[in-house]
Amino acid sequence: MTGANGLPLFADVPRPAAEAVAEGVTLLAGFVPAADVLPLVARVADAAPFRRMTTPGGRRMSVAITNCGSVGWVTDRDGYRYDRRDPESGRPWPAMPDRLRALAVDAAARAGFDGFAPDACLINRYEPGARLGLHRDEDERDFAQPIVSFSLGLPAVFLLAGPKGGRSRQVPLSHGDAIVFGGPARLWRHGVKPIADGQHPLTGRCRINLTFRRAL
Repeated sequence: MTGANGLPLFADVPRPAAEAVAEGVTLLAGFVPAADVLPLVARVADAAPFRRMTTPGGRRMSVAITNCGSVGWVTDRDGYRYDRRDPESGRPWPAMPDRLRALAVDAAARAGFDGFAPDACLINRYEPGARLGLHRDEDERDFAQPIVSFSLGLPAVFLLAGPKGGRSRQVPLSHGDAIVFGGPARLWRHGVKPIADGQHPLTGRCRINLTFRRAL
């Protein structure tokens, strides 16, 4: 299936329901039920709107973010960190919907990580051209717990650089895919290539990405 500009909206060929991408990294193709998740994302964004934050170096991020859960990930001139309150409103972040938490726990278990207990969900909105440079998720306290990531809307290419950097492996992600990384891959550098322009029937000209973490 393609959009109005001829770009693919979904994978053109069937993929297995679970695929070991690398040690500790599992792709669950088509795992995420968009009809359940997107209304919950909209509810979170109504309470805590998407915004483009500023990095400690003063660069404005190309990705717009919001959060739900006990804490939310934030960045500003003071650094990267988790905070219990939305810095724009001063209010606590919206609670993580039970349905989202259950899906994240299920995805982690299917990837071999039983007992996942996420307390934070960072929600990213990528418009065409937005990207995420290679980085490590290391602001959390418990690296024994995995990262669970859901993709909805426009396709993306996930970059996985491994423990020592070098050339990144490219993992195509389609609408409804989940990727889980933990264990030996928990602190691998990873990122997202610039999102190609397109139109998705459910999200329009954007990709929505939810990443679940155990932050505290």
